[in-house]
Amino acid sequence: MTDDDGYAIAYHALRRGTTVRSSDGVVVGKVRRVSIAVRENMLDALDVDTDDGLRFVDAPEVARIYERAVVLTIDAAQVADLPRPASRLGQRVELSTTARRVIRLHRTLKDRWERR
Repeated sequence: MTDDDGYAIAYHALRRGTTVRSSDGVVVGKVRRVSIAVRENMLDALDVDTDDGLRFVDAPEVARIYERAVVLTIDAAQVADLPRPASRLGQRVELSTTARRVIRLHRTLKDRWERR
């Protein structure tokens, strides 16, 4: 922590654009999105906008959250190796009721066609 990071805050107060630093003090990017595990009421992950594109930072890799900075438990080289976040639209479509019904209908019609 440096003097200009501010006070420690909860993940609820974390804002988009907050600076993200690795454990070795290198600024690796800015917060793009905060994912929350609603049932557990805790931080799930961060999407960090780096020079190499978006990176998915899981909650155990977040050491501290301050007013003006997020400090990670991993160094800058490990941040570069993090995966890209999954498509939010793809996840919503995959889990939607309509998509599941269409898949089920497709299977039913396919089975009927093959049995004729």
